[in-house]
Amino acid sequence: MAIISNAVTIADAGAFSVSLGSMVHIKTLTASSSSTLSFVHGTADVVLDSTYPIYKFEFINIHPATNETQFAFQVDTGTNTSYNQTITSSYFRSLHHEDGSTAALQYKGEQDQAQGTSFQKICINIGNQNDESCAGTLTLFNPSSATFVKHFIATTNTYRGEDQCETGFLAGYVNTTTALTRVQFKMYSGNIDSGKIKLYGIKDS
Repeated sequence: MAIISNAVTIADAGAFSVSLGSMVHIKTLTASSSSTLSFVHGTADVVLDSTYPIYKFEFINIHPATNETQFAFQVDTGTNTSYNQTITSSYFRSLHHEDGSTAALQYKGEQDQAQGTSFQKICINIGNQNDESCAGTLTLFNPSSATFVKHFIATTNTYRGEDQCETGFLAGYVNTTTALTRVQFKMYSGNIDSGKIKLYGIKDS
């Protein structure tokens, strides 16, 4: 007996003819007063090569030890561990206070880089009170390419002191045609007190 949807046979005699899911979970790292969290290809079951054309990191309740700090990432190639690849990026944010007193949409030039080698800020002004944290995603495109620069896009949301919701929008590229093999996350000040980062590979269609 076949299963047919919109005139397309998707299963016949038990055999599926379509993908059962495009996102594949690769690795979850859990912070516990961690100075850094690193995803390294070939280490601890991490895959970060041509297996997938797109890799997606999800941040869940990233909570800093230090108040009003920034959550950031950098990458490296081969066996290098300097995490100082050249990045060009742009960053803007929207914000809104709980009482409606302030709302804004702003370009934040101090958060971006122009051929810089610093850790790239993803989520800014994160509070460290018990109920404050950051959540969001970072998408990295074709990190194993030997032809193109490595594009990335991130969207995050922060609950910070002042009872404020702050949404960050980041995009840019790592200006190298060498394959990336590792991605590291850290706070600009202090440790990552708690939270999870999940890495997924996204299949070709």
